[in-house]
Amino acid sequence: MSERKALLILHGKQAINEEVRAAVQRRRKAGWELAVRVTWEAGDAQRLVNEALAAGYSTLIAGGGDGLVREVAEAMALARADASLVLMPLGTANDFARAAGVPLLPNEALAMLDVQARPVDLGEADGHLFLNMATGGFGSKITANTPEELKKVLGGAAYLLTGLSHFSEVHSAYGRFRGPNFNWKGEFLALGIGNGRQAGGGHVLCPQAEIDDGLLDLCIVPAPQDVVGTLTTLLSGGVLGLESVSISARLPWVEVEAPEGLDINLDGEPLESRGLRFSARAGAVRIHLPPDSPLLGAR
Repeated sequence: MSERKALLILHGKQAINEEVRAAVQRRRKAGWELAVRVTWEAGDAQRLVNEALAAGYSTLIAGGGDGLVREVAEAMALARADASLVLMPLGTANDFARAAGVPLLPNEALAMLDVQARPVDLGEADGHLFLNMATGGFGSKITANTPEELKKVLGGAAYLLTGLSHFSEVHSAYGRFRGPNFNWKGEFLALGIGNGRQAGGGHVLCPQAEIDDGLLDLCIVPAPQDVVGTLTTLLSGGVLGLESVSISARLPWVEVEAPEGLDINLDGEPLESRGLRFSARAGAVRIHLPPDSPLLGAR
């Protein structure tokens, strides 16, 4: 089998993307045997990963947004595949790719095929795997409630606009958090448990996170008296604004209890629970990233 052989799992919405077609043709002319499969419905990404591995592909490409990237990475990790992953960011936010320094143009993204893959961690929430971040509270509702039409027009700014329009609906949740040498309980507005650094269209919640340290970065935004002011800081204040209103920790695992229930978003996958254990699955998948990626600590 040729080493220059890969399979692109492409989100169905991108099937007529001419930039993707041109990038694939360019790689083929450069000597790559590059096949393409397109998703149509739920479960397709996992099925296509399993079929690609069974067919002997040692390199897979995820062409889509953060959700598709998570599905492909999860399927590869669950299969314990000795294969590597290239990211072709084609979503609205592309939060993980942006934080990792992955090129956003299809042709430049496929150039990562020629870069050595590195083992990176995945986050785990009671058996559900995620590559980028688990968010909870108000922030997860922003992501879930942002209309697709608005994202097409405004891109990542759509999440900010949705957040501003939902101020009147904001309410806090009560939670208990426990990890190694860490205990906190109280009312909170938002929660981020990051393997990566940002979510919701560019909002940095875990600015120091690294994807090869075997740890998850925890960010809790306690419920303040000035809710509107705090949310304005969160949505537009940048990293310094976040640090002024949040509690942070770096842990191999953390248990979250929310007696009234908590909505969690795992890179686009909704999850509802009253209690979850989050942990880092070290070196779970190999990804082709720029050597100077900000998310790589052991450089």
